[in-house]
Amino acid sequence: MPRVSVTAYARLHFGFCNLSLERERLYGSLGVGLDRPHVRVTATPHDGVRCDHPAVREYAERVVALLDVPGADLSVEGEFPRHVGLGSGTQFALATLVAVARATDADVDVRDLAPDLGRGGRSGVGVATFEDGGFVLDAGHPTARFTTSRPEIGQWSVPPVAARHPIPGDWRFLLVVPDAPAGPSGDAEDRSMRSVVESAPPSPSDRLAGVIARRVLPAITEASVERFGAAVAEIGRLNGTWYADEQGGVYRPPAGELVAALDDTPAVYGAGQSSWGPAVYGVTDADRAAAAREAGRGALDAAGVDGRVLVAEGRNRGACAERRNE
Repeated sequence: MPRVSVTAYARLHFGFCNLSLERERLYGSLGVGLDRPHVRVTATPHDGVRCDHPAVREYAERVVALLDVPGADLSVEGEFPRHVGLGSGTQFALATLVAVARATDADVDVRDLAPDLGRGGRSGVGVATFEDGGFVLDAGHPTARFTTSRPEIGQWSVPPVAARHPIPGDWRFLLVVPDAPAGPSGDAEDRSMRSVVESAPPSPSDRLAGVIARRVLPAITEASVERFGAAVAEIGRLNGTWYADEQGGVYRPPAGELVAALDDTPAVYGAGQSSWGPAVYGVTDADRAAAAREAGRGALDAAGVDGRVLVAEGRNRGACAERRNE
């Protein structure tokens, strides 16, 4: 009997290129794949779906119907915090898709089927890093496709990758995950995004275009961690001006206090909030990783909150799938 394990990895989401209906393309997002945290989903053929993990079970039931296969028995390993800005939803969904498909010898196209699992509608970073890792800039969607109501599941395509670059081996990413309310997801996230898009002014979009073209892309191409950190931090600040009314400020509390504390340390070249947060990142390098980790702990202490601090490397490969016959 085949036993297939798929390990999927976290990602950082630095922000969108445009949320204004006055510009030609909507969304367009930037992010990087990380080597931790991760989730490992293992599947074997089964009659029906058996799984103790609620989220994976839900995705597995959709996958079994999509692929028209008898079913799967699934287990889940790995500590991957959900709804904190590290992309767990997409990684859980796609890991489940590939594990079930390969265990049941079904053909699968991850990018094609992601929308049927409710993934990849606005941002393509999670799907792209699942596929190949690296730094990703996706192309977004034509603004004319925007609707005030969410399209039905599966009635969209994942934004294409506009640019992908390998993350230099000596770069590191500090992750500070405070014990704070999770960011919005599902219907709540849809309502928040719709509200933001319907009222977003175009001026941040024009500034973002310059930051991406003249700062972010040259920095990743030239492997300048200092310039990259400063540039993606600016991406986050500009995005935060759109979200301020929805999340209580440029950053979702207590992310603002954490970012401010990290900005004060020379071990971090740039800090920001990943997606809706509350996870905060700091861009650093191997030589400064230990000092950055200490700065992360100090930031939590200064904000008076508990939380988790870790340092991740960039991941330049996608999810890992292993198959064994038992």
